[in-house]
Amino acid sequence: MAKKQFKAESKRLLEMMINSIYTQREIFLRELISNASDAVDKIYYRALTDEQLVFNKEDYYIKVTADKANRTLTISDTGIGMTKEDLENNLGIIAKSGSLAFKKENEAQDGHNIIGQFGVGFYSAFMVADVVTVTSRAVGSEEAYKWESTGAEGYTIEAAEKATVGTEIVLKIKPNTEDDQYDEFLEQYRLKAIIKKYSDFIRYPIKMDISGSRPKEGEDNEFEEYVEEQTVNSMVPIWRKNKSELTDADYENFYAEKRYGFDKPLKHIHLSVDGAVRYQAILYIPESTPFDYYTKEFEKGLELYSNGVLIMDKCADLLPDYFGFVKGMVDSEDLSLNISREMLQHDRQLKQIAKNIQSKIKSQLQSLLKDEREKYEKFYESFGRQLKFGVYNDYGMHKDVLQDLLMFYSSKEKKVVTLDEYVSRMTEEQKYIYYATGESKERIEKLPQTELVADKGFEILYLTDDIDEFAIKIISSYKDKEFKSVSSGDLGIEADEKDKETEAEANESKELFEAMKAFLGDKVKSVRASKRLKSHPVCLTTEGELTIEMEKILNAMPNNPNVKADKVLEINVNHAVFKSLKDAHGNDAEKLNLYTSLLYNQALLIEGLPIGDPVEFTNDICKVMV
Repeated sequence: MAKKQFKAESKRLLEMMINSIYTQREIFLRELISNASDAVDKIYYRALTDEQLVFNKEDYYIKVTADKANRTLTISDTGIGMTKEDLENNLGIIAKSGSLAFKKENEAQDGHNIIGQFGVGFYSAFMVADVVTVTSRAVGSEEAYKWESTGAEGYTIEAAEKATVGTEIVLKIKPNTEDDQYDEFLEQYRLKAIIKKYSDFIRYPIKMDISGSRPKEGEDNEFEEYVEEQTVNSMVPIWRKNKSELTDADYENFYAEKRYGFDKPLKHIHLSVDGAVRYQAILYIPESTPFDYYTKEFEKGLELYSNGVLIMDKCADLLPDYFGFVKGMVDSEDLSLNISREMLQHDRQLKQIAKNIQSKIKSQLQSLLKDEREKYEKFYESFGRQLKFGVYNDYGMHKDVLQDLLMFYSSKEKKVVTLDEYVSRMTEEQKYIYYATGESKERIEKLPQTELVADKGFEILYLTDDIDEFAIKIISSYKDKEFKSVSSGDLGIEADEKDKETEAEANESKELFEAMKAFLGDKVKSVRASKRLKSHPVCLTTEGELTIEMEKILNAMPNNPNVKADKVLEINVNHAVFKSLKDAHGNDAEKLNLYTSLLYNQALLIEGLPIGDPVEFTNDICKVMV
């Protein structure tokens, strides 16, 4: 029999496709099963207009059979089948898709569910097979034909015998090599796993002969081997069911089955959108962070399906980074896939779905915050850091999306509060949203810098996470109220009589502060009388945008930029220690330097900063004691 050559540049295209288009060999089974599903769909659509054809869904299925002895893998279906002409046109011309032509002809009958469009998926079989044999009998025909090919060299078509309508594809699996183990595609467990991964939601049964062992009837401790035909796919995906049919347990079971996490989801979102872009989605807000969530190894993304067929395990483009904790899947018929159907073309449909998903996630989180506060706080404990990083990242582009979701510990409420809740409690005389930074709530509570603000009765937000202050700086203001650190130079609090006395004392002691500054040199920008200290003798504050906490965080990074905040040493002129400073300034310059050094190092310790010379510091303490 004469071998026919593939048309035009098809030979070269076939070589490229086998070696370049698909990244994983296992994809071939997904492609062949998808084609088989299309073949059954075509009978269904034909039955809508052909009165002679009755479609009984129970009669239609796909079967996968492995024969280890003969190294063959067979994929058969009871679909529409192909004529000799169909075999010639659809398999003899690479990238000509019979499914795509059928889809265009049947748009009126809602033919958008047909999967195949490119006409190349069939040829992925040559990645694992030396010989591919297709035997097919078309509906309404008594004749069957066999198409056979060893790859790029060409193909043959001849008459064949087939008792039933449909198509049978037999792959002669390649022998193993030193680098490649093709035996895996003859193993029952491996084939079942591939089907479950990619084709679990094909709408027709995918059957396999599954072997196993069971106790022998009437015999103790004896087992017998058996082979049983089983349907290995789920068929009807949960996202295509009506929400009214489903319970929370159904969604939780799906979460567990898909291994989205070992926890239970706090909330789920079930979407079914039939607009300009049609898609369905089930999204989950997890309860706890995966062990690798805050590492470089973590990959965000949603599972992406096209007509129930898995296209990507993790489609990162469907989620913004700040909602990267969300798990789930999206299924759409309207996506522009690339030729291998393993990746997406970046188009407006994908962007539209991503935009809608972002909006739905935010709405769900706001609803959780409003109606189920305890659950939201549990979520925030796990993922609040990611939201704050989202505010800071990309130069604050997303702050308007995220700022209402942020929470910080309140000095007044003794629990976490939102920015909106804070602002709602502000009095008319309060100009700023005050915050303090530190390693823990307990340490912040003891900071000298909080005294004046707390004394005025103003609420203070405690920022204990290293990203907190960076996020606050990016937000800058909330509802026209600027943020102000309790350590900043100007707290915006009206001066009272006590402040005026402090200012008078500061003017009188100008030379004292200049002497202290001269001794400290460039360690501080200035030394001055404090308006914020009540009981404590000393503290450090800053001028400019860079704060002490930010300095610590930046200098702890691997590249250590060695940045320095502009520090100011503030002295409480109403404290007993100030009298000692004045006395030393007038009578003993060496003692003034000793006191200055002690106070400066004391201020460093309060801030959690390292002192320059611990030995010198302890010696200075001893000098005061003797």
